[in-house]
Amino acid sequence: MTPVLKHLEAVTRRQFCSTAGMGIGAMALGALLADDAAGTDARPVNNLLPKPPMHPAQAKAVIYLHMAGSPSQIDLFEHKPALTKFNGEDCPQEYLQGKQFAFIKGVPKMLGPLFKYGQHGQSGQWISELLPGLASIVDDVCVIRTVHTDQFNHSPAQLLLHTGQPRLGNPSMGSWVTYGLGSENRDLPGFVVLASGGKTPSAGKSLWGTGFLPTVYQGVQCRTTGDPVLYLSNPRGMNRGLRRATLDAMRDLNQFQHQSVGDDETLTRIAQYELAYRMQATVPEVMDISREPAHILELYGAQPGYASDAESADDPRPLYKGDDPTFANNCLLARRLVEKGVRFVQLYDWGWDHHGSSPGESCDETLPIKCRQIDRAVAGLVADLKQRGLLDSTLIVWGGEFGRTPMMQNNVNTKLKKGFIGRDHHPEAFTIWMAGGGIKPGLAYGSTDDIGYHIAENPVGIRDLQATILHLVGLDPHRFSIPFQGLNNRLIGPSDEGQVVRDILA
Repeated sequence: MTPVLKHLEAVTRRQFCSTAGMGIGAMALGALLADDAAGTDARPVNNLLPKPPMHPAQAKAVIYLHMAGSPSQIDLFEHKPALTKFNGEDCPQEYLQGKQFAFIKGVPKMLGPLFKYGQHGQSGQWISELLPGLASIVDDVCVIRTVHTDQFNHSPAQLLLHTGQPRLGNPSMGSWVTYGLGSENRDLPGFVVLASGGKTPSAGKSLWGTGFLPTVYQGVQCRTTGDPVLYLSNPRGMNRGLRRATLDAMRDLNQFQHQSVGDDETLTRIAQYELAYRMQATVPEVMDISREPAHILELYGAQPGYASDAESADDPRPLYKGDDPTFANNCLLARRLVEKGVRFVQLYDWGWDHHGSSPGESCDETLPIKCRQIDRAVAGLVADLKQRGLLDSTLIVWGGEFGRTPMMQNNVNTKLKKGFIGRDHHPEAFTIWMAGGGIKPGLAYGSTDDIGYHIAENPVGIRDLQATILHLVGLDPHRFSIPFQGLNNRLIGPSDEGQVVRDILA
């Protein structure tokens, strides 16, 4: 008896009745798709080859720079003289009643911007003195000051932003994009993740997971020192020829299992093994930033081979230094990756949760350090992509999962104290900026009230942001879906809440 017949013999009557309907439906769907392939939203499974967009794309690749913990928009982007005037006064009840805060208790004091602002570029945008690099390229970016979310804790807010749901189990944005468009380099992952700051984000590696999509589309986390990808190198005593023979044998076994069981994840396993084999030859070269000329390293502030003590510390925050080049190295790697055809590069930088409750997490001392770590690198990334002719085809997104309050956090310190000045989580209004890839440059979009608490005009929700990113890479956010558990699941969720923000498109 063949393995297939043995498998069928093992299927119970209940299993057959529960799955037969799905099989018949799948056959019908396959026939329909064969007749009208142009009208479907489905994408090939377990296939990282390039796939045509659903409509003309303005961006071929995405570099998403996420500041995990959420930077203070009040101290970086929101020039609010009225808030400065009320600095130190009790917060009015209208900003407290019916509101949810993570840590604020009772009546906090108002807290004006801690740093000076200036207008920059032909667009005259207000930028904090902490971001001179961004100020120098502000005419190339679109600053959106009215992003809002309905989550006020880190993990659910990060999950909502990057997976479309505040709960675990959904595919990340990078997985959706790679599933929809594939990769332009068969020897590299379509979705790469780089982390800095000493810790992963609060929501963990689920932020670059595939959820219910095939696992071939998950983000591959790379490192800037040592082996770029853990366990990618051959163990001692195994050469490349022996590795090839081993993979061939495993491929034959996996194909036999797939013929017997029919699990598509077996095909994913084969594809991942083959990709890892090809990556052994390509990744070390791509990840070697020492190949870059000195003037490019200087542009980013990058240092090849640098290993920060903060990256391995239990609590990295007290070890932060403004000249730490880890994030700069990652920005340069991001450019090299998109240059090689990687579709989605996600940078996570931890350490932006400035509550002021403990050492190394203050707005007055730690925020300037974190800004020095990223500012030059971000400006260098935009300038480098522009001079290489890649900015028009690469979408850059920068921001956190929510904002910070215009009043001080008071659950630990009720008075301003150097090194312990902080702000609580603020989902009502925060700032994200975008550049390249179809974004209108030099635009200040949206405005908030006099103290930066509420949105005054042009609100942008999380689903609007997601819809805009999908639209720019050539995917229709409303039609792009995959059936799962009886629902055509989409990154933007089941409703039509998410809309493309067309006013910011070039």
